Amino acid sequence: MKTGSVLVLIFIASSWVVFAQGSDQENAVLQTERELCSAYLKGDTDAIAQGVMEDYTLTNSTGKITTRADDIEEAKKNDPKYEVFENLDMKVRVHGDTGIVTGRTHAKGISGGKPFDSQFQFTDTFVKEGARWRLYAGHVSKLPTAR
Repeated sequence: MKTGSVLVLIFIASSWVVFAQGSDQENAVLQTERELCSAYLKGDTDAIAQGVMEDYTLTNSTGKITTRADDIEEAKKNDPKYEVFENLDMKVRVHGDTGIVTGRTHAKGISGGKPFDSQFQFTDTFVKEGARWRLYAGHVSKLPTAR
């Protein structure tokens, strides 16, 4: 009977360790997502370059595929100039060295001299490289404006 109890306790303890590790990885992916959000808001090209993989692609809300180089160039030009760039309602799933984040983005600012205020649904895919998570691919869809 004691052996059975010990085995149950070991199983429960190991389950908590696996759960805690999963939570740590999920939190790390979400932290990377938040840091990138801040980098785009500030136009921080160094942070964008560090957080986004070299072969990253984004399918934007018009269906155009853009790259890391495109994002860095926009940040250098400061166009769009964001007043707001925030992610909301984020959910994350981690499987091995891959993390998927879904949520909504509220972006407000000026692009091409014209103001914009839009909401998007997004899916971002992160890959763990060494000890850090980096954005590998993204997809955004513009949400209808509330009336």
